[in-house]
Amino acid sequence: MLMPKRTKYRKVRVGRMTGVATRGNQIAFGSYALQSQSMERITARQIEAARQAMTRYIKRGGKIWIRIFPHTPVSRKAVGTKMGSGKGNPEFYVAKVYPGTIMFEMQGVTEEIAREAMRLAAHKLPVKTKFLVREEVSSK
Repeated sequence: MLMPKRTKYRKVRVGRMTGVATRGNQIAFGSYALQSQSMERITARQIEAARQAMTRYIKRGGKIWIRIFPHTPVSRKAVGTKMGSGKGNPEFYVAKVYPGTIMFEMQGVTEEIAREAMRLAAHKLPVKTKFLVREEVSSK
């Protein structure tokens, strides 16, 4: 499962998520991409489940890039714990995904295979998604 090797702070505050993606919103590596259409925190387990679904469908044929990484720790307190006594321990890590973020990219397979693989991956994620195809840049 994805998680950072080391972090500056063990626990972080929740914060707010607003706006749209200004970085990571263009296809950079592959020919096909899965783009987020809504805002959500995606756990490392969900990213791994989506990756496995795509890899199984393309039968290790093409190449897949994961463009999001779970940097943010989420802490939880044990069920039944009384209020107070500080913040809970980090339980898992999440990636903050904004509308427009490219989450996965793929290359080396046909468009229909890529479209179906991304559809299977999208079912594992808590965000609305859109399948994108890179426009080829023609040199004049």
